Amino acid sequence: MKKLYFTVIALMTITFFQAQNITDAVRYSSDQLSGTARYRAMSGAFGALGGDLSAISINPAGSAIFLNSTATVTLSYNSRQNDTRYFNGISSNEDSDIYFDQAGAVLVFNSTNDETPWKKFVIGANYSQNNSFDDSFVAQGSSTSSIDNYFLEYANGVPLDLLETVNNETVSDLYLFLGENEGYGAQQAFLGFQGFIINPDNSDPNNTSYSSNLGTGNFDQQYSYIATGLNGKFAFNFATKYRDFLHFGINLNAHFLNYDRATRLVEQNTNTGSGTNEIIFTNNLSTTGNGFSLQLGTIANVTDNIRLGLTYDTPTWYLIEEQASQRLETFSDEFNESVNVNPNVINVYPDYRLKTPGKLTGSLAVLFGDQGLISFDYSYKDFSNTELRPSNDPEFQFQNNLISDNLKAASTYKIGGEYRIQNWSLRGGYRFEESPYENDISIGELNGYSAGVGYDFGSIKADLSYDHSSRTDNPELYQVGLINTANIQRDFSSVVLSLSFGI
Repeated sequence: MKKLYFTVIALMTITFFQAQNITDAVRYSSDQLSGTARYRAMSGAFGALGGDLSAISINPAGSAIFLNSTATVTLSYNSRQNDTRYFNGISSNEDSDIYFDQAGAVLVFNSTNDETPWKKFVIGANYSQNNSFDDSFVAQGSSTSSIDNYFLEYANGVPLDLLETVNNETVSDLYLFLGENEGYGAQQAFLGFQGFIINPDNSDPNNTSYSSNLGTGNFDQQYSYIATGLNGKFAFNFATKYRDFLHFGINLNAHFLNYDRATRLVEQNTNTGSGTNEIIFTNNLSTTGNGFSLQLGTIANVTDNIRLGLTYDTPTWYLIEEQASQRLETFSDEFNESVNVNPNVINVYPDYRLKTPGKLTGSLAVLFGDQGLISFDYSYKDFSNTELRPSNDPEFQFQNNLISDNLKAASTYKIGGEYRIQNWSLRGGYRFEESPYENDISIGELNGYSAGVGYDFGSIKADLSYDHSSRTDNPELYQVGLINTANIQRDFSSVVLSLSFGI
């Protein structure tokens, strides 16, 4: 009888509990400043300049600016510091890594026919790391809200009969069965029930209401977040020069991403009436994905000293796979007893699709002969157009409505300059990125500056840059129940070295 009941419920609820949400959508739709040292030294303001491998990622017509075939490789040393405030607690985390940031080449074919208006054809390929997901922080402090709210929100409405094991049925058996037939929410209710965090209001198998096993008061919490991974892109470029004033280009982009996250909440209380006094809740998530996008761009030489650029980036269409695992440990002072609810099960979620928003970029560059230049880029990206698919899935419909209501169009401004002294080049830049959120609180605005130097040896060019950016964000610990936020001041710095070779 119980098995039949499971089957009927599964048809109604299996699609209602997914791991994907608005936070994932923003993460996979966002880019960081990355690329060659020259590009980063000018804060990425290269849309109307071209002549740089990373400039191709902003405007594919930029490869038609190259005079000769060129290859470039880039390494970067990145440092991250997060200063976190959580109620009465303050903590700081600092990490650093060395990355293979960029590698690419262009082949330039100049026309030998003086009568044709098509003066040049270029093909190129470039790898770039669009976004690093490496991150860590610890939020610790005393809160009046407990993780019990998380389990209660998932449990209320779930029959008690679904949460109790039967003869010869293990915790792993039932957790797996719930995941396959009831979904993520029922698994969370099961963990809370088996861990003595929540209690049914009565022992009737049809009971669907629950209350906390914790007394009200203060809860000492420590939430640890560790993530690794990246979002990378392979761009296959085709460009041409028409007469002496127009450049056209197209990029066929192959995207890939991987993201691994581990979170751990340790909560303790000595509140009167608490049957459970310590909770350790661990979650692990592993995400991989592949995607495709197009870029179309043009650069016009308005005069010998002024260039205009325009680029359209199509949305990126991703196919994403996710796996997750969980573990819950609790301890009771009253009974001096611990409970370990470890299903030892990996949840494999159905593949889903993500459409990130497109982007439009306009650029202006002013050249002062061989002495230097100033360049400006403006980009517009409407994050509210992000969409999880299949869009007819009830949970995705809910998340897409959240995306539409809470995200907005965000503008990015970049300005950079270069001054040449014989074989030396001195560079600097500034960028400003608006928050993709309507409230500007979940993720704040970004400010960044950069500087760099380059030397031309002839057949080899060496470039070195430094860039720094900062922003403040307030991530929720969980999207359900315990929605306390941690205030994080993020500072990110990079030292970048590029070598370019004539080929």
